[in-house]
Amino acid sequence: MPSLPEPSLRAPRVRAPLPTAQWSAGLVVGLGGARSYRLYKPTGLRRDERLPLLVMLHGCNQDGQALADSSQMNRVAARERFFVLYPEQDRLSNAQRCWNWYDTRSGRAQVEAGIIEAAIDQVCQFQPVDPARIALAGLSAGAGMAALLAIRHPERFRAVAMHSGVAPGVAQSTAGALSAMGGRRNVATPLAPLARGTHLPALLVIQGNADPVVAPANALQAVQLWARRELATADATRCVQRGARYGASVTDYLAQGRLVATLCEVQGLGHAWSGGAAGRPFSDPKGPGASRMIWSFAARQFARAAK
Repeated sequence: MPSLPEPSLRAPRVRAPLPTAQWSAGLVVGLGGARSYRLYKPTGLRRDERLPLLVMLHGCNQDGQALADSSQMNRVAARERFFVLYPEQDRLSNAQRCWNWYDTRSGRAQVEAGIIEAAIDQVCQFQPVDPARIALAGLSAGAGMAALLAIRHPERFRAVAMHSGVAPGVAQSTAGALSAMGGRRNVATPLAPLARGTHLPALLVIQGNADPVVAPANALQAVQLWARRELATADATRCVQRGARYGASVTDYLAQGRLVATLCEVQGLGHAWSGGAAGRPFSDPKGPGASRMIWSFAARQFARAAK
C-alpha cells in the first residue's frame, strides 16, 4: 500500500504535556511476531473501578504517538475517563507502517488482527478495563483494520469508527486496495453469517469529500455493507454546521429503531483527522471534532448495551 502524502505543516499549538505516568509503552507478542503499543490511563483510578477501552489504530506513516498527538483523543479520555490503546505497526511488516488490512488472501491481515487482539487481551488482563465496554477506531489503513477486527469478533466490540477508510472485504491484495482507494467500486465480499442473536457493532464512518487518497465513495460502501447485513434503512440526512468549522451531512441507518450505522460526510475535508491538532500531518483543525464524535458514539452504544 503506498505511503500517504503529507499535508503542509504549520507551527504546532503548544499544549501542556500529559503526566508521564498516564502515558506508557508496552509490547505484545503474538503468532505474527511482536508489536509495540502505547496506552493512555486516566489518573485517580479507584480499586473497584472498571473503565471503557477505546482502541485507536493509526494510518500509514504514523505510529501511536502521532495519532495521539493529532487526534487529541487522550484529552477526551482524561475528561470522560476511559483507557486508550494505540497498537503500532512495524516497518518490517510494512515499510510505510500501514496495517495490511486488505491482505486477507495471504492471511497477513488476519495475523495482524490477531496481534491487535492479543494487545487488547494484555491490557484487559493488567488494567481495570470493563470488557463489556470496548470500542474500535482507526484512520485510513487503521480504519480498514478496525473494521476487520469488528467483523472477526462482533460480540467483543460495542462500536467501531472508520475515519477515511475502505470497507472490509473490498480488497484482498495490494492491487485491489489501490483500486478501492482510487474510487473504482470493487464488489465487497459478503460478510460471513453471524451466530444467532449476534449483531455487528454499530458503525460510525467519517469521511471528507475532498479526500485525495481514499475516494469518498468508500464511506457509503462501508455503511451499506453494515446496513445490508443488519437489514437497516437510511433515515433522513441532517446537516450539521458549528461556527466556522466545515459543515457535515449525517445519515443514520436504523433497523427496528436500533442504530446500525452513521455516515458523516465532511465538506472540504481531505485525508486528515477531522478537528485534529493544528500543525500535525493528517490533521485538520477546521473539521468537526472527530474524537469527540467517536467517543460520544461509543458511549451511546455502551449505554444501550447496559439496558
